[in-house]
Amino acid sequence: MKKIAISIGDLNGIGLEIALRAHQEVQKLCDPIYCINENMLGWGAALLDLDVPSDFEIRDCGKVFEIEAGVCSAEAGESSYDSFITAVALAKSNEVSGIVTLPINKESWALAGLEYKGHTDALSDLLGCEAIMMLGCEEMFTILYTHHIPLRDVPHEIKAKKIKPFLLKVYEEIGEDRIAVLGLNPHAGDHGVIGDEDEEIKRAIEKANNFLEREVFVGPFVPDMAFSKVNRAKFRYFVCMYHDQGLIPLKALYFDESINVSLNAGIVRTSVDHGTAFDIAYKNENPSTLSYINAVKEAVKLATGKTLLTF
Repeated sequence: MKKIAISIGDLNGIGLEIALRAHQEVQKLCDPIYCINENMLGWGAALLDLDVPSDFEIRDCGKVFEIEAGVCSAEAGESSYDSFITAVALAKSNEVSGIVTLPINKESWALAGLEYKGHTDALSDLLGCEAIMMLGCEEMFTILYTHHIPLRDVPHEIKAKKIKPFLLKVYEEIGEDRIAVLGLNPHAGDHGVIGDEDEEIKRAIEKANNFLEREVFVGPFVPDMAFSKVNRAKFRYFVCMYHDQGLIPLKALYFDESINVSLNAGIVRTSVDHGTAFDIAYKNENPSTLSYINAVKEAVKLATGKTLLTF
């Protein structure tokens, strides 16, 4: 079986509980290597009143600190980053075939002095790539043109010369022949009546299709109708201009089962699509492991060279 490194995430959140509860099922899919400090593993498991399985293989990393359930802290941020870069190093050295990341807390990363807004930004810097954030499930995937930037900055990024190469890279990564592209403004701008950004998106679509010599990209779609049942029957992949444009409909429709996939990263990386759930951390409320299990399944499939993303 494929070896997959598991970045354990923020130890003040639900990541460790998910990893422990799902271990037996994950072990049927791959040989997991958990990136976590051995002492922190024992302490966290004790707080959860869970046993550490005898076959729970770890790669020891990070420092010992006090677990504070549901609290943002620099120590937890540094620990989750250490787990992440350990997993990345394992993938870069081909000791594992891919990585799966459990949730971090962005504020904790900031408290730790880290410049990254999240895993995708860190991957881009660490691996010298332009990683693309795609989230979804078997029924629907949303691909984010911009992700962790302030909403006020998004319109400045809507330029045909930037969007065209992004679209072509998306096509190269997923190999899908029909991909929907959303507009930015209400009514997709109504041909310039409500902003001119959507005309830039339209030009990018035309240029990308001309380059491919066929109509792969369709749009720009009116954002409030893009995810209608009719359109979801026609398209599986939707390129969205900003984070919430893609994440709100996805999480409304498929929250439990969705995952995060990093395209164009140079290594296989998948993740859960949810956060640290500080409100239920260490309360033994048995958080859902479905997104995590799906992320592991997808990492294994991508590691075997399959390009069509299905669970």
